[in-house]
Amino acid sequence: MSEELIKVAGKDKWRFLERMRQFRPRTKRQLAAYIQAFLGLKIPAQRICEGHDSPLDYLAYAFLGKAGKDNSAGSAEGAGHDCIVWANRGGGKTQLGAVASLLEGVFLPGCQIRILGGSQEQSRRMYEYLRSALEHGFTHHLSGKITATGCRFVSGAAVQVLAQSDRSVRGHHVQRLRCDEVELFDRDIWQGCQFVTQSKGDIPGRLEVFSTMHRPFGLMHEIINSAGKNSMRLFRWCLWEVIEKCRDRSCSSCPLAEDCQGLARTANGYYAIDDAIAQKQRSSAAAWKAEMLCREPSREDAVFPEFSPARHVRRLNYNSDLPLYRAIDFGFSNPLACLFIQVDKADRVLVIDEHLKSRTTLAEHARLIKERFPYPVEATYCDPAGRQRHEITGTAVTCELAALGIPTRCRSSRILDGIELIRNFLAPAYGESRLVIADRCENLIRSFAALRYSKGPNGVYSELPEKDGIHDHIIDALRYFFVNRFARKYQLRIRKY
Repeated sequence: MSEELIKVAGKDKWRFLERMRQFRPRTKRQLAAYIQAFLGLKIPAQRICEGHDSPLDYLAYAFLGKAGKDNSAGSAEGAGHDCIVWANRGGGKTQLGAVASLLEGVFLPGCQIRILGGSQEQSRRMYEYLRSALEHGFTHHLSGKITATGCRFVSGAAVQVLAQSDRSVRGHHVQRLRCDEVELFDRDIWQGCQFVTQSKGDIPGRLEVFSTMHRPFGLMHEIINSAGKNSMRLFRWCLWEVIEKCRDRSCSSCPLAEDCQGLARTANGYYAIDDAIAQKQRSSAAAWKAEMLCREPSREDAVFPEFSPARHVRRLNYNSDLPLYRAIDFGFSNPLACLFIQVDKADRVLVIDEHLKSRTTLAEHARLIKERFPYPVEATYCDPAGRQRHEITGTAVTCELAALGIPTRCRSSRILDGIELIRNFLAPAYGESRLVIADRCENLIRSFAALRYSKGPNGVYSELPEKDGIHDHIIDALRYFFVNRFARKYQLRIRKY
């Protein structure tokens, strides 16, 4: 369908449009024309940055099963593969998910579609886009009324908004699950999402992920890194794929010039240049790169922004001339973390290995820890909470460890005191870093980069790190080492909890 055909229709334009509305698009060009004609949306179809995709590429993949450069008809090839949409703020990913849901509802009989957002508000945002699209002449495709959480189509397809709960997610087996702003998902909920999709006849089951990437080593970072292994098709676009064409501006005076480098002159999107300029001027460089250019995630809220793998990570081995220490943070469902640490004469801390394991008995942990380095240990430091006696067994974890051949020491301190000591060694005010981490300590390295400050309901960051159950435990173990080994020497004021 093209504008020329519509003009030819003359006085019967609207009748012609209604007839054409019933025909399913079969190529990318037809798909773009259909959406523009019946939804009033011009989907950017041009790839601007190297290695990026266009928004139309995703939509063609979602609906046609193909996202190539040509305008050929879609095929079953790749149609069943899960996909990831990594795009900028305002990049249209939520709206495109709604458009895909509308097309499937109209043209895929019996297709069951579920929408799950990182919050209830985010879930409803995609659904509200769908409701708005339906009002563009598609309401006669509905069966019954549109409710606040779902709608049904005369084709037998249905769309429903899911709540962010394990029970809600695990109770469904559908052909499409669209997860919006997955960066905000609870990890248990995300795990449950892996078992939701199920093929039905000619409709393959597919999980679709939409998000910006806020955090280094966050959930979206992990999903993207494992995309190839999990056969997930990655679609990525940034501001330049969706920005409007720049026609009459001077690059020498444009705040976007450093990042743009003339790219906007070849663009053909909808994002207003003035809006992009305003957002860049009121945001930090890190947030701008992460949220709008889809580059490395922002580290504004990082607990250890001083940490750099290039500076702090290298190959290390056990040195028999240096004392050996261990630091333990207890856990069962969450992992028990143990670090193996040596200190040289210049007080340089060398983290030479790590042990991280969940759902394992204390006796098994003790065996593995002792086997890792069967050498004399100067001291083993642990969480002070380990001294508390269990109300059922009547024993403390520290006592149990001592009976297993690992006596421990511990002292109470504020979390902030330990964090400040670690920072002191990571990036001292004078001299070189005194904290070195072995490259084999992958979990500790990841946690240094990923640990964030928690944010309250008012959007204000707390002074304490987020207890995410993943990255905080191994950092806690390191903190126990520092407050026990160096608190007095570096005149740290110790306070009890």
